[in-house]
Parts: sequence; C-alpha cells; structure tokens
Amino acid sequence: PPAVSIAELGDAQEMQALFASFGLAMLIGVLCIYGVLVLLFHDFMQPVTILAALPLSIGGAFVALLLTGRPLSMPSMIGLIMLMGIVTKNSILLVDYAILARERGLARFDALVDACHKRSRPIVMTTIAMGAGMLPTALGLGVDPSFRAPMAIVVIGGLVASTLLSLLIVPVVFTFVDDVLRGFR
Repeated sequence: PPAVSIAELGDAQEMQALFASFGLAMLIGVLCIYGVLVLLFHDFMQPVTILAALPLSIGGAFVALLLTGRPLSMPSMIGLIMLMGIVTKNSILLVDYAILARERGLARFDALVDACHKRSRPIVMTTIAMGAGMLPTALGLGVDPSFRAPMAIVVIGGLVASTLLSLLIVPVVFTFVDDVLRGFR
C-alpha cells in the first residue's frame, strides 16, 4: 500500500552514519593538508596542484575493491585515509622539485620534465615498498584477514593508480595553476 515505506535500520543505519562521519573526516583531512601545504609553499594555489592527485588515488582504490569483489567498509575507509597521506607526499616531491628547478632558471616545461624524471624513482620506490608491505595482508595472510585485507587492497590499488597517473596529471595541473597565477599577476 502507499502508506508502507522501507525503513533502513540496524546495519544499514549504522553504515549511513559511518559514511557521513567518514565524509566529514575526509573533508577535515583534506582541509588540514591544504592548510599545511599553504604554510609550506607560501601560496594558496600550488597546494591545489598537489591535491589534484587525491581523486586519482581514490579512483584506483575503488577499482581495486571492485576487481577483488570486496565491499566498501570501515577498514577500506581507513585505507583511504592512509592513502591520502602517501599520495600527497608523492605529489609534494614532484611539485617541490619543479618549483626549485624553476627558481634555478629552468623553463616551466623543462622543470616539469626534470622533476618527473628525477622524482619518479622515489615515487615508484615508495609504491613498491608499500605494495610489497601490504601484499601479504591483501592476500589474507596473517591475523584477521577479513578486517585488514580491504584496507591493504585500497592502499595498493590507490598507490598504483596514483603513481601511474600523477606523473602525467600533476604536471598538467601544475601548468594550468601556473597559467592562472600568471594571469592574476
């Protein structure tokens, strides 16, 4: 009858509250990262370049969950928060080196190519180290794989995607942000 409706109670209600709290935690985390980056770079626009890698990693994390058939759960959300820090560090390596290369007199394109060339090794090394460290957990080896495996899968998937894409996307975003800054000056 029209008066009957579906009410989400129990686990569904708890998951809605969990997702709402997680969304708030992610927003606060991104704002804190942005604040620290503004203080680090003394600029409000360059941190946008660094944060451009976050959506790339989140997409890779969701694809990894989809490929492994794991649901989006609390452990996978914890993995997303871990992933934010690692991906941000990789972008900072790239952008900071490009800024330093430009201060040494290189043109923007040459500085970006040099940054990608010289900083790709530490970025790939971080990805391999984290992936190798999380692989046993992702495979379900060890204590309580049902809780920890989704977290490891999210971290591995997000790192692989962000490593491959951030070396392409972050320089492009850097170029756009630099053009906007030049336009304002």
